[in-house]
Amino acid sequence: MGPKTTFNIWYVVIAIIGVLLLQQWFAQMQQVEQIPYSQFEDLLKAGEIKDIYITQNQIEGEFTKPLPDGRTKFATTRVDPAFAEQLEKYNVRYSGVVQSTFLRDLLSWILPVILFFGLWMFVFRGFADKQGMGGLMSIGKSKAKLYMEKDTKVTFEDVAGVDEAKAELEEVVAFLRDPGTYGRLGARMPKGILLVGPPGCGKTLFARAIAGEAGVPFISTNGAEFVEMFVGVGAARVRDLFETARKSAPCIIFIDELDALGRARGIGPMTGGHDEREMTLNQLLVELDGFDPSQGVVLLAATNRPEILDPALLRAGRFDRQVLVDRPDRKGRVQILNVHMKKVQLGPDVDADKVAALTPGFTGADLANLVNEAALVATRRKADRLEMADFTAAVERIVAGLEKKSRVLSPKEREVVAFHEMGHALVAKALPGGDEVHKVSIIPRGIGALGYTIQRPTEDRFLMTRPELERKMSVLLGGRAAETLIFEELSTGASDDLAKVTDIARAMVTRFGMVESLGQVTYEGEVQPFLGEIAMPWRPRQYSEDTAREIDLAVRKLVDHSFEDAQAILAANRAMLERAARLLLARETLAEDDLQAFQPVLPEGRQTPRARAP
Repeated sequence: MGPKTTFNIWYVVIAIIGVLLLQQWFAQMQQVEQIPYSQFEDLLKAGEIKDIYITQNQIEGEFTKPLPDGRTKFATTRVDPAFAEQLEKYNVRYSGVVQSTFLRDLLSWILPVILFFGLWMFVFRGFADKQGMGGLMSIGKSKAKLYMEKDTKVTFEDVAGVDEAKAELEEVVAFLRDPGTYGRLGARMPKGILLVGPPGCGKTLFARAIAGEAGVPFISTNGAEFVEMFVGVGAARVRDLFETARKSAPCIIFIDELDALGRARGIGPMTGGHDEREMTLNQLLVELDGFDPSQGVVLLAATNRPEILDPALLRAGRFDRQVLVDRPDRKGRVQILNVHMKKVQLGPDVDADKVAALTPGFTGADLANLVNEAALVATRRKADRLEMADFTAAVERIVAGLEKKSRVLSPKEREVVAFHEMGHALVAKALPGGDEVHKVSIIPRGIGALGYTIQRPTEDRFLMTRPELERKMSVLLGGRAAETLIFEELSTGASDDLAKVTDIARAMVTRFGMVESLGQVTYEGEVQPFLGEIAMPWRPRQYSEDTAREIDLAVRKLVDHSFEDAQAILAANRAMLERAARLLLARETLAEDDLQAFQPVLPEGRQTPRARAP
């Protein structure tokens, strides 16, 4: 039922009075004859004027006899008598005209007001835009953007590599298309669905695809858009957002970066119960309790920091379903690459599976960027199609950084870098079960890399054993071992390798329980930075000084054993190391085919890595 219509009698009275006044004015105008001033003087001399009413600029009066059309009154504009007398000599018909100053008077009042108001609005609008307030009347309005179903243009065909998450969300589409059939057994749709995963994995794309598949409006906003400098604005925007959704139902509300809005309450030293962010969160919780999912409104949200969300958001009845959108595996990377490769011209040698093998750990956004970088590389060399070499160059550009050909190294430095990189490569090729060496180069890249060695994993790994971690440490220490063996001195080039080796060894000791002398105990947890909180420079230890000393000794022993293994391998293959380093110095880059000529062997009587307990 629409709003109640009220009736006011005064509107009718005013309308009747206005009509009567207009009618009277029209009737008077019909009885008055406008005549020139010269004719007025002639009529006056002829005695045809009976009564005269003189004003400052006009003369009005009545005729002695009515005109043929029945008019009895006249009106004329006055002319200066001296000037009129002069005009009569020339027998000229003349009349006066009163110059109207109404427009000038009106503008003299209105124009300054308009200019002042416009200047004030311009200054206020600039201030409001800088403060993120928007218009004066839109402070409490939601900044969410409403996309109609025809504007979304994204379907599940555009989302690849995460089949499990896609299957999980397909029932949301089924519910939006036919809510009645879906709920025939009494089931209800979850009120809120939280998409969780690392950045760049396609959470926002998933939400748009759901709207595109279901053919419903898509209301998109960001968690940070609710927080303002004025108290109460965020809560008002939350109310406006859900009100807009109810009017557009069935539809999808999508809140990106939910952690900016829904962070846990009362965790910081300066937070209080009346904080603007907490008021906004409280309003969101109330709206989640208040709306009925059977109306066809589905709330989606995305975050890569689920651990800091308020527990009240994640309870059943609010965001009661979490969908993991994780980094794709090798099969998923192939599917994602196939989606993006449709937009470029490919050569016959391009294989999506080979490209996927070179990109472990890449997200969907990383793979889209990889295809774009490969297209740019092919464009620079003025090619018609993308080749496999373009994708390899793009991987190196993303992983290792931009080539620094202008960075000129001295002959001694180039030699040290060549032996360092070949030390990595030969140790990796000698150890069984390691990743294949794809490329070795001494061309400086990025900020501090003077050379690089790229390994290609044979398969995705989710678990690693102690021998595999020891082999990884030995490969990282192969560069330092080669420098020690050939030059009998150390350089600063292995600083990054040493940091990575130390992290692996400490994780083996304190987190993975891989040292028998310390037992199956975790001494340190995985440190996760807390968004917006003051970083603590230290963490309280849960173990004694004696245990800390044992941990340090165990870490050092693991690193020393890995270094000994790398040294033993390179010492047994020293001639091959020198030959490979000279070839690398001459070519600057060795590809996988070039490295096939070098097959190092393990030292006799020594099995590496050794299964031992420090």
